[in-house]
Amino acid sequence: METGLAGKGVLVTGGAGGIGSACVRTFAAEGARVAIHYRTSRDHAEELARETGGVALQADLTVEDEVASLFEAAERALGGIAACAAVAGVWPREDEPVWNLPLERWEATLRANLTATFLTARAFLRLVERSGHGSLVLVGSTAGRFGEAGHADYAAAKAAIQVGLLLSLKNEIVRVAPRGRVNAVAPGWTYSPMTRGELDEELVTRLSRTMALRKVAQAEDVARAVVVLASDELSGHVTGELVTVAGGMEGRTVHEG
Repeated sequence: METGLAGKGVLVTGGAGGIGSACVRTFAAEGARVAIHYRTSRDHAEELARETGGVALQADLTVEDEVASLFEAAERALGGIAACAAVAGVWPREDEPVWNLPLERWEATLRANLTATFLTARAFLRLVERSGHGSLVLVGSTAGRFGEAGHADYAAAKAAIQVGLLLSLKNEIVRVAPRGRVNAVAPGWTYSPMTRGELDEELVTRLSRTMALRKVAQAEDVARAVVVLASDELSGHVTGELVTVAGGMEGRTVHEG
């Protein structure tokens, strides 16, 4: 099916990560011109840029000036940005219940996820204000729907992204772009560098008891949902929606063992 993305400029934040890389490749396969944002993974971002014909751009998304510079560079390189996939985020590996959770980690996790997404969205909407069109896809997490014990900081940040921020932005974007859209994707457990070493067979068996489809997602599963939502052709009348890509995960046990 035609996505209408051929020749369009797309910025993917966190484009050097697992889900981000899959998004870059999927957008490129649809003929989009892609800017691949990275913070530290320069080699992988540049390799991906060569593979897809895109451009790799560095920025720390928690720093206002760097986010502004990122969008300026992406707009110059692509000749315009029609869509942005805000994929970048950080999942802290250590399991810390709230009574042991240091304020320093709490603030760092919110900054790396919620603040970074806010600054990304703000920069994109400033561009949309000038161009009069655009589609933004935020990436949250099932942690933001069901909570995640030991990672309350991450769950709180993702909940804020995919509920409060999403539902506010979808009403604000139409002030400057009557057909502008904002949606979100909430991945569940997904094989990626972020979860490398965490998803052993025993854990997958245990956590998949809450899922109708007893398997962990591939990054491409998430990327396809992101691209569909970014496409005005496929999702032109869809905005403010959260698509969960988690094999039918529920906040309860579906299977006995």
